[in-house]
Amino acid sequence: MPTQKSFATGSACPDLEAGKLRVYSMRFCPYAQRTLLVLAQKNIPHEVVNINLKNKPEWFLQKNPLGRVPTLEKDDKIVYESAICCDYLDQVYPDNKLTPDDPYCQARDKMTVEVFSQFVSDLHKVMNSTPQENPESLQKVKNHLSQLESVITARQGGYFGGNAVQMLDLMLWPWYEYLIFAKVVPLERLSGVYPALCVWTEKMPEWPSVQKCRLDSRQFLELVNSIKSSITDYDVGLDQDS
Repeated sequence: MPTQKSFATGSACPDLEAGKLRVYSMRFCPYAQRTLLVLAQKNIPHEVVNINLKNKPEWFLQKNPLGRVPTLEKDDKIVYESAICCDYLDQVYPDNKLTPDDPYCQARDKMTVEVFSQFVSDLHKVMNSTPQENPESLQKVKNHLSQLESVITARQGGYFGGNAVQMLDLMLWPWYEYLIFAKVVPLERLSGVYPALCVWTEKMPEWPSVQKCRLDSRQFLELVNSIKSSITDYDVGLDQDS
């Protein structure tokens, strides 16, 4: 059943082999991207089933009543919500642990992710308008970047995890990838205002896990344009089933 195309209303649920881990995803969903990055970083074998989030299959809503991705399934166990999925994977597959051992450091990182959620909201507003139409949200995006610049500078080592990519890096990265693709804040301008974030943005794509999950910027922008046109094409770029 290898396919990247999304399953929609009326489709049949693909059979899941016993003992195999499946992640229900959407190719361009940053929340799902978090979990895919963790799976890649920890080298966890899995398969991906993409979901049409506008016309969700009935069987998917039975598995996850919230109807959101990512959702994990293995045998009779189902886990959903991106932060929960990522923490679950890090506990169930303890090799290459991604979260700090110290409880305070864990809490600190989770608080950073919570604050970051507002950045995500403002970023969506900016991406769906022009800077002239929504200057307040653009300024809020820049303010969030300044706050995160302070966080990563304090960590030292070039990553939010310090000297290596850790869970917090993977939780934040998908939105920075989108921010660069959409040219909300051009990368060439990051170096002068957010030097530590700029270094991080340049270093993250070098990691094998990020390379495995790398998005196609052209296809991403085509999806954004299709959303703006009210014709959301989750299968953009998949002219042939693959």
